[in-house]
Amino acid sequence: MLGVPDAALRRLAHPVRSGHASPAPQKGNSNFYSRLVMLVFGLFLFALGIVLTLRSGLGLGPWDVLHQGLSIHLPISFGQAGILVGALLLIVTVLLGERLGLGTVLNILLIGLFIDAILWSGSVPDMSGANPVARFLMDASGVLLIGMGSGLYIKAGMGAGPRDSLMLALSSLSGKRVGWVRTGIEATVLALGYLLGGTAGIGTLIFVLGIGLAVEAGFKLFRVPRRRAPEPKTA
Repeated sequence: MLGVPDAALRRLAHPVRSGHASPAPQKGNSNFYSRLVMLVFGLFLFALGIVLTLRSGLGLGPWDVLHQGLSIHLPISFGQAGILVGALLLIVTVLLGERLGLGTVLNILLIGLFIDAILWSGSVPDMSGANPVARFLMDASGVLLIGMGSGLYIKAGMGAGPRDSLMLALSSLSGKRVGWVRTGIEATVLALGYLLGGTAGIGTLIFVLGIGLAVEAGFKLFRVPRRRAPEPKTA
């Protein structure tokens, strides 16, 4: 996900270790289950947004270009390709020492399953041959839904997705800012996915330019708190 503040991502990736841990459960497990519902619904919106960008035929976000490219060359669906990539990233990030949460595992499984279910249902029409304005509106709506889903998913505070976890691990190892590391990862997966036959185009540009604004809108709509990162300790 692009456009998410560094401090928010680091807090999300380490919900237990962070000094800004999620509030303690209230009234038994009600708080946990409400956060779980928030997480699952956020992941559904995220998946629906991806399907809208796919059906617009204008081009996908960098990771989805890779997923589509893999689904072309392997006997797996678009959603299954996302699950495969997420599982591989999960292994890598664990080896790199990142802490993971329940949200990490559900992110890997549910987004891919939701994508395949929506595509199988035929509820989102293929707009690749439709009016360019309609295709643009569908693609932009998809990016906006991804931002809304991101806001809910992050607010749940149950662990970062595997791609965010990889980004944070590489940032910690290299000492580079999260934004620069993220850009390098996105460029790499976009190039690889394009070489594999994934769809890149004006929709990819719309995603890259719009996802940050969409996530910020999701933050504002769902009142996701932005906490400042702790000041570094001096000797």
